[in-house]
Amino acid sequence: MSDYMDNGCVISQQEENAMKRIVMTSAIALFMGLAQPALAEDKETPPGDMALDGISRLMEALGAFISSLPQYEAPVMNENGDIIIRRKNPPPPEKKEPKLEETAT
Repeated sequence: MSDYMDNGCVISQQEENAMKRIVMTSAIALFMGLAQPALAEDKETPPGDMALDGISRLMEALGAFISSLPQYEAPVMNENGDIIIRRKNPPPPEKKEPKLEETAT
């Protein structure tokens, strides 16, 4: 069996399948060839260095978390039965804004 293409050439089904395989194989080879340099550029750091970096970041985050927690003393019960929990580190006193002089304009 033979088929006619648009330009008038006669081509068999087997030849058409062979050309499709060649085109597909060429495309796959091209994509794989382009992917190889990208893989070669990746420089992996040793697992020990990655673990050390992760642990140091975790320690910094935990330090920031602990310092941000308010620190309280042990609860104390009042004569009235009220429970009072005092801060160990009281907040700094609020700064009062200076009064502005009123001027007549």
